[in-house]
Amino acid sequence: MRDIDFLTAPAALPFIVSRTAELSFNMASEPRTGALLQVLAASKPNGRLLELGTGTGLATASLLSGMDAHSTLVSVDTDPAVQAVAREALGTDPRLTLILEDGAAWLTRQLTLSPKPQFDLIFADAMPGKYESRDEALALVAPGGFYVIDDMLPQPNWPECHDAKATNLLHKLAAHPGFHMAPMTWSTGIVLLVRK
Repeated sequence: MRDIDFLTAPAALPFIVSRTAELSFNMASEPRTGALLQVLAASKPNGRLLELGTGTGLATASLLSGMDAHSTLVSVDTDPAVQAVAREALGTDPRLTLILEDGAAWLTRQLTLSPKPQFDLIFADAMPGKYESRDEALALVAPGGFYVIDDMLPQPNWPECHDAKATNLLHKLAAHPGFHMAPMTWSTGIVLLVRK
């Protein structure tokens, strides 16, 4: 029995998968990652969710499919070509706000707001919020909120020496005093943190 056989796919997924292949975009989230995001989103009724790295919207679709009608999702990306796929497939959903901007700059600006926004779930699927501006992202997680990253197991598209960078990130996250961490050797390597 394979776990993939039991995943509930969002309705927009076939279109997004097709367009992702046409663009040769090789950084999209894996279906099991999407299934976990769907479940975590469902655990946050009236939730405020943030995705750093929209890509073509595979994970975005999973988050939306788990959210209730009163939750909101902000998704930030710098690449207009790939985010355009998510905009076409998901842009009519009133719960979704797509932002085309550098994630690090966006995070920094959020921290200057008074009061600063707090998110019940942050999925950091881009360099900003994960390898860069990580502390800014973590500062925006609400008490009891989740911080999720993926691709922590070796990936074919990793640049040379990225494994050391990933290991260093895991050590830093494990040492953060404000969170409990659960690293998982599942999907592409999920790391789930929850704010204490």
